[in-house]
Amino acid sequence: MDLEKNIIDLLLKNPDGVTNKMLQTELSSIGVAQLVEVLNNLTAADKIQIFHKGKQLVYKMKESVAKSCRSADIEEKVIYQLTERAGNKGIWIRDLRLASNLPQTQVNKIVKSLESKKLIKSVTSVTASKKKVYMLYNIEPDRSVTGGTWYSDQEFESEFVEVLNQQCYRYLSQAKAMTDKSLDPISQRKSSFKTSEEICDHINSLKVSKVVLSMQDIETILDTLIYDGKVEKCLSPSSSDRYVYRDVKPLVTSCGLMRVPCGVCPVSEDCQEGTIISPSTCPYMKEWLDF
Repeated sequence: MDLEKNIIDLLLKNPDGVTNKMLQTELSSIGVAQLVEVLNNLTAADKIQIFHKGKQLVYKMKESVAKSCRSADIEEKVIYQLTERAGNKGIWIRDLRLASNLPQTQVNKIVKSLESKKLIKSVTSVTASKKKVYMLYNIEPDRSVTGGTWYSDQEFESEFVEVLNQQCYRYLSQAKAMTDKSLDPISQRKSSFKTSEEICDHINSLKVSKVVLSMQDIETILDTLIYDGKVEKCLSPSSSDRYVYRDVKPLVTSCGLMRVPCGVCPVSEDCQEGTIISPSTCPYMKEWLDF
């Protein structure tokens, strides 16, 4: 199939015709027998015509086929350019169809052709119901597409995130415990803060991750600790665009009533004694009562 395409490309570049000598020169790695077989197949398929030019045979692409091939090249270029424009976030095949105004079957065919040539690739997006998006072959997908460090095979690594959460909090807690020994309250507060760079270096040194974590990864984890009220974030005194973090104790602890699982239970309306979902068999209720 590649040899047939190479011959067609050569014929398109030379509309006045191609001789056997030109074919053998351009396709020197191909044997004569194989070359003749493909030429016969193209003739039988009514794609090329054979003429005599003096003592030489000349092969020409049929005009109708040539027009079709040129049209296909233009359409392929349109799809490629749309994919290139999408950058590292990729583009859905539906958007390729709408933007190119080509039939869905034609878009599918072109996309498969570009993939086989390793010009574009498909990436499964974890943020778009695991739909495929297309981008240039040599581009690294954006974190919003792959999910970044927290996803493996399109699945969210909740246990890994929890481990990082605990390690970041432990590091800040230990840092605060060390500074609490200082008699100077100003020095205590200043020394208890850590930059995301320091925290990142510490977590990477623990080797809890198979990949090297970036500061952005660690700041995402620190944000979850801030939302939980365990960590505070402040602007660094030495820089107007840099933040520092430290362990904090909540001013008010949540009361037992606030932790009742029924308030956030998605099946609370179906919860009744004597049924499959009941308070007496609910593991979350038992956990709350034991607490």
